[in-house]
Amino acid sequence: MGDNTLLRSDEEQPPPAQIPLLSSNLQNDAVGGLHQRQQEIRTSNRLDDSLEYLERFLTCLGFNQSSLLSFSLSWAAFTVVGVLVPVLALELSQCDGCEIYQIKNFEVGIVASQACLAAVSLFCISFNLRKYGIRRFLFVDRYGGQMVRFTDLYVKQIAASMRLLIWWLLPCFILKTAREVIRILYVQHESRWISVAISVPLTLSWTYVSTISLSASILFHLLCNLQFIHFDDYAKLLERESDVMVFIEEHIRLRYHLSKISHRFRIFLLLQFLVVTVSQVVTLFQTTVYSGMINLSNGGDFAISAIVQVVGIILCLHAATRISHRAQGIASFACRWHALATCTSTDACLRHSNSLGSMEPLSQSNLLDITFSESDLDSMDYIAMPTTTQLASYMSSYHRRQAFVMYLQANPGGITIFGWTVDRGLINTIFFLELTLVTFVLGQTVVFNSA
Repeated sequence: MGDNTLLRSDEEQPPPAQIPLLSSNLQNDAVGGLHQRQQEIRTSNRLDDSLEYLERFLTCLGFNQSSLLSFSLSWAAFTVVGVLVPVLALELSQCDGCEIYQIKNFEVGIVASQACLAAVSLFCISFNLRKYGIRRFLFVDRYGGQMVRFTDLYVKQIAASMRLLIWWLLPCFILKTAREVIRILYVQHESRWISVAISVPLTLSWTYVSTISLSASILFHLLCNLQFIHFDDYAKLLERESDVMVFIEEHIRLRYHLSKISHRFRIFLLLQFLVVTVSQVVTLFQTTVYSGMINLSNGGDFAISAIVQVVGIILCLHAATRISHRAQGIASFACRWHALATCTSTDACLRHSNSLGSMEPLSQSNLLDITFSESDLDSMDYIAMPTTTQLASYMSSYHRRQAFVMYLQANPGGITIFGWTVDRGLINTIFFLELTLVTFVLGQTVVFNSA
């Protein structure tokens, strides 16, 4: 009797092996969740560090004007370093017989064009940073709908943009330094140290204003590349999801971001294009009208400043064109996805209906129908039609996809400047406008002078 009671009590107890298994599964889930959270925190910290480094760099250049003090210091530093220092250095560099190696009108025009371009960059970028902050300005705010899985790509793009700035600025700085060394060797002042004291401030001022103008173009380039990440992910979304409403909502968000970028940078892009165009036209006019000899010493700054200005324009146009064509290419990608989904759905529906007809139990009447059909060919061609529910579901899915494709074709998106989309068509227009201006200037200077 006691043994039976002991047996029943043992049977009523849960198996001891299930408790450690359950606890181990819970422990593994907890460890996995903790590891994932730690990974997200480390990734977020890397992004915070990159943004902090970028913000400190922009603050050193004077783009951070969040307070009245920083605003005053930024523009005061720009006025002194970017304008007053080179003008005073050019005034002090005048000497007898220096016209062969240094032409004052050339130097003043170069300083004015560089200062105007840097002032436009400083004004436009500082205004947006002061209004939105670095996170909202770059659309990397984690509380603004962005996902943690993009953080590594954000960090890589920020680092690549800083490297791009260095790779473009360093060769121009070397050329500028070499030009100043040549001028020190050939321009004879009272002392060689006076020439050095004049050339060093000119080089520092040029580096300051060139870094400001190139940094503004790099920021626009970075912003477009960050949005390029989301468009790549959107193309992959068409392969993972099947809900059309998810595609439309995501595309509306992406298009909204592009419209915000266009709105924030349209003044900057337009003014940058105008300043660079006027600067290059004036440069061409001065060099073609001048009757003396132009060499590396008296005309080298023209080439160096032109490289910096044209590189900034190319970076902006390349980034805007790239993201515009990717936004417009989503429509063709969706058309291919719609065609594949339509063909696959039709084949699957026919295979499903055919399989239903083949797996029906063969009754006597069916046998008679098959035996006494008009011909064997007719019996082989018989395919059971899909039901009304299947057709309704298929047509509903087809119409949703078709509406989505039509929506993408009517709303391509892209970077715009007051309604003009920055794409290959706009670049061709800009090229022909520049070619027309160059031809006009050459006709007014070279042709008339030779006549």
